[in-house]
Amino acid sequence: MRNVMKKRCAGVAPALAVVLAAVAGPVATAPAALAASPTPSQSPESPESAESSDSAESSDSPDGPESAESPIGEDPGTTLLPPLPVRLGEGNPCTGASERTATGAAWSQTTLGLSRAQRISRGAGVTVAIVDTGVAPGVPSLSGRVTALGAADEDCVGHGTFAAGLIAAAPERGSGITGVAPEAKVLALPGTDDRGVPSAARVAAGIRTAADRGARVIYVGHALRTGEAELTAAVAHATREDALVVAPAAPDAVPRAELGPEGEMPRGPYWPAVVPGVLSVVDFGPGGVRQENAPPAHEPELSAPGSSMVSVGPGGSGHYIGSGASLATATAAGAAALVRAYHPDFTAAEVARRLLTTAYPSDIPRLDPYAALSLVQDGARAAAPEPAAARMPAAADSAPHNRSLTVAAVSLAAVLLLAALAAVIPRGRSRNWRPPQGR
Repeated sequence: MRNVMKKRCAGVAPALAVVLAAVAGPVATAPAALAASPTPSQSPESPESAESSDSAESSDSPDGPESAESPIGEDPGTTLLPPLPVRLGEGNPCTGASERTATGAAWSQTTLGLSRAQRISRGAGVTVAIVDTGVAPGVPSLSGRVTALGAADEDCVGHGTFAAGLIAAAPERGSGITGVAPEAKVLALPGTDDRGVPSAARVAAGIRTAADRGARVIYVGHALRTGEAELTAAVAHATREDALVVAPAAPDAVPRAELGPEGEMPRGPYWPAVVPGVLSVVDFGPGGVRQENAPPAHEPELSAPGSSMVSVGPGGSGHYIGSGASLATATAAGAAALVRAYHPDFTAAEVARRLLTTAYPSDIPRLDPYAALSLVQDGARAAAPEPAAARMPAAADSAPHNRSLTVAAVSLAAVLLLAALAAVIPRGRSRNWRPPQGR
């Protein structure tokens, strides 16, 4: 899969890079929000003093941005959704449930053609592991389909729950938001501490445990600059268990401590995305390009919707908005679940190859779930059809045929006899033949 496409996604989107201050915590650069979803509702208090993957404005105040809601304009038919935090500063409260609900479908659902793809597969029977900040209980659209191990049964940050919604949220009454694979199951494992700071040891342990627990797809929510040896070994273990690992080819935000002398952002490599066998993913937004000043991606193989994404928060049925390569990775993980459900005989490598070879051609191929499910490709494994048994007609009754032959033979004999008599009798008369007389 490596080297399918090595060009970095380029382009300029109408967004501003911001630097957010976090109380007693790291400072990160993150792209600003581009969109929200329809219909107004009551405004919640947005999380303060937190790194956010979508923020309306920068602030040097120690208390964080004055407003962290994601605006799209003055249209009264627009809902302002609170932004998804990436990390939380020490001592800051956990992310709460959003009081705002997006009633319409997200742009990413239309771009991916989910309504068509989900008529073919909905991910039933496939378990997707989420190695991230955890998955919160009590989210209606994930109800009954989440198993959490260890500390992953809580999600103070909200990032893991948001990713779980992108992957597997079922439609809810009053909202048009749905995950890519709304019938897939979720296995949550911790990959970070309770502030959202990842470590190679936690992520490697999560990958190994997910593979041992039978996860068919393993989503990793963070791009790490260290941990090559342990993450490579963890991915090798998952490969032996036929689990596909999907990871971001760029971080969602860069802590100030990791910036260069001139404020430049690192360019990778990032683990485990660069490990052979891992499907590495980068984001694009509604305009088809990445947000301006997004952290550079390192050799992504696949691009997927990841900017201005709408999904669930930690508790309740409300929604958040977020951007980043990790969210594009969640989208790709959901598509992998669709393929694994529809082609249960495919190996992990075949699923990744399927997603790459059916992707829409671009500088970085773009995910197309419907094509991955519907296109028939040369070399694709498919069950050979059984040859149809020859069906011979029943033997016909021979009696009418025999009668016809008898009638024809008798008729022919009569004709021949008459012809002979017509020739012999005149000749006999001319010679005065007489029939013999009895003595």
